[in-house]
Amino acid sequence: MQAAPAIDLSAIPAAQRAAVLALMETVAALTEITRRQEHLIAELNHSLHGKRSEKLSEDERQLAFEDLSIALAEVEAEKETRAARAGDDGAAKPTPKRTIGNLPVTLPRIEEVIEPDSLICPCGCGVLHKIGEDRSERLDIVPAQLRVIVTVRPKYACRTCTDGVTQAPAPSHLIMGGLPTEATIAHVLVSKYADHLPLYRQSQILARAGLDLHRAVLADWVGKAAFHLKPVVDRLAEHLKQSGKLFMDETTAPVLDPGRGTTKTGYLWALARDDRPWGGEDPPGVVYFYAPGRAGENAETFLIGFDGILQIDGYTGYNRLTKPSRKGGAPIRVAHCWAHARRKLKEVFDRDGSDIAAEGLRRIAEFYAVEADIRGISPGQRLSARQARTAPLVAAFGDWLQAQRRKISAKSRLGEKLTYIHNHWDGLQTFLIDGRVEIDSNRVENLIRPIAVGWSLCTPFVSAWKH
Repeated sequence: MQAAPAIDLSAIPAAQRAAVLALMETVAALTEITRRQEHLIAELNHSLHGKRSEKLSEDERQLAFEDLSIALAEVEAEKETRAARAGDDGAAKPTPKRTIGNLPVTLPRIEEVIEPDSLICPCGCGVLHKIGEDRSERLDIVPAQLRVIVTVRPKYACRTCTDGVTQAPAPSHLIMGGLPTEATIAHVLVSKYADHLPLYRQSQILARAGLDLHRAVLADWVGKAAFHLKPVVDRLAEHLKQSGKLFMDETTAPVLDPGRGTTKTGYLWALARDDRPWGGEDPPGVVYFYAPGRAGENAETFLIGFDGILQIDGYTGYNRLTKPSRKGGAPIRVAHCWAHARRKLKEVFDRDGSDIAAEGLRRIAEFYAVEADIRGISPGQRLSARQARTAPLVAAFGDWLQAQRRKISAKSRLGEKLTYIHNHWDGLQTFLIDGRVEIDSNRVENLIRPIAVGWSLCTPFVSAWKH
């Protein structure tokens, strides 16, 4: 694009000069925002429509979408700020246990023996003797069966005296006087939130089995279950926040906007613990929070009472957690994600074939090679190995990073990615000083990804159980 001709401000009357300068600043800012958005759109198109050999894996694609979401949020925040002024990548997955035929040995077996029509030898010399057998296995699925639990409470009375009637007390239920058993309610919850089966589809499935239950009835069950589960969720959150290290991530959730006939964007936040990579004794756990926005004060509120290390992505909303003014506790030490740093460089390499990006990827791969060697050992052993093997590599990467930033325009695609790594440099080194810290935050991203995939619309003031 040809540069606009320079404006001679001296030719403009003094009374109008300030207004012209303000307009010039606005145009420059909007031009920069447009350029950044064009980069984001180009990267998204590349991740979706690039050459087969260059297409991203599912994990990398999810990271790309998250990076785009972060960048777009920052662009929108910048727009809002200016408007206000104007107006006033991986943890290894366990290998599934398989047997011959890929049918788990834990499944019950029902044998069906097929005998010949006759066991008499055709030559007439007697009965045939079994010398072996052929076996084959096929998977059989029994559709869910509906049944009615009839609770009978007999009444007893004495024929001689009139002291009254004896009867066992009625058992307590989650929904007193209602239709569902607790197992039925649990099935509806798991189907909706774990299997991403909306209530209207569950209603249709039940109708095929001859039971007419409107989704409003199912929604009422879910709402009552959520009410009773809230103390459990609160206790789980309290328990997790006693940990020395946690992961946190957030994802979008479409929210109904009553009266407008449209939706707006809410956010679901995940707070997770997983100490298995270093042999921690505490079990893994995750709790989810909903908030109408992505503002950093939401994370600050959720984390009241937590004073450990927080593993996060590069979203700037978390920055307030590291400041002395943090609400609800002392400043938190954060650990940033090397998978996101790697993703930044890979985006440039895939698009431009940049040798500098390739060199950065090679260096980061060396960090991950060390992590593969030390997975599962104690925090002290991990820390010793990182100090001896990884720390020199990270220091060399830092020197290399600064050398490249001096040579490359900060406004170029590669320059922006290098600046991202530079801005998060302190947090990217946290894993070198604490053996409990992971090199990336992929574990919490894997926990929140299914929620993002299966999320359905929710109302802002009621909650997600109404749909």
